[in-house]
Amino acid sequence: MEWTLEVVPVPVADVERAKRFYGEQVGFAVDHDTRVDENVRIVQLTPPGSNCSIVIGMAEMEPGSLKGLQLVVPDIERARAQLLERGVEAGKVQHYEGAELVDGPGGAWNNFVRFSDPDGNQWVLQERPAGR
Repeated sequence: MEWTLEVVPVPVADVERAKRFYGEQVGFAVDHDTRVDENVRIVQLTPPGSNCSIVIGMAEMEPGSLKGLQLVVPDIERARAQLLERGVEAGKVQHYEGAELVDGPGGAWNNFVRFSDPDGNQWVLQERPAGR
């Protein structure tokens, strides 16, 4: 039996603001935007190339409480540049030396960039080595 992770809820305070951030600034595809009633709106967005989506508008957590969601990219510098061009405050490329996170690129699977959404949910980009 296969078990696939398909949707991750992301807690946000303002669905419209989050939809603009993830859709327009980060570049996720808006899969659907459904208004259940006057108080409930659910938006599903998918990162380019991903089989897993995020959903905003239905998380049972405090906005900004999600930490460490990870996106894997083939080119960390290019991904960071895209975020910066779209107005997302993205950190420097960093890597781990032991338990310490230091500035600059590292080896295979050891290049990271961090950014947060307007509510403070924290994301990590990780570079996948070429050919993987």
